[in-house]
Amino acid sequence: MYRIGIQHVPFQPKAIQTKVKPNQLDLTLKQSFTEQLQRATNDPQLKISKHANERLLERKITISEQEWQMVTDKVNEARSKGVNQPLVLMDQVALIISAKNSTVITAMERTEAKEQIFTNIDGTIVL
Repeated sequence: MYRIGIQHVPFQPKAIQTKVKPNQLDLTLKQSFTEQLQRATNDPQLKISKHANERLLERKITISEQEWQMVTDKVNEARSKGVNQPLVLMDQVALIISAKNSTVITAMERTEAKEQIFTNIDGTIVL
């Protein structure tokens, strides 16, 4: 009597390869990276950290849209000059901002700021 052995052959499809010229691939990667970088660095609005938001609410500090835009513009300008963490002094408010992350770290009234010692800042913006 004859023995017949049946073995399972695993199915492994071959990857379909498309021909992409190396220069074309490099150009596509560079363009997408450049687009992502521009979107990340040109974020027009400052974010407010949870801590800063609590301080703004506790101290009943309000900042108008026009003032926020002015702060945003100056922080972006400071970032372009290499400032990472500026102190922003306004008429009634003092803010510490992470220019690198476009985030307001903390906020206080200007009168409170007179009694404080600020560390780890590398620039000051007076508005």
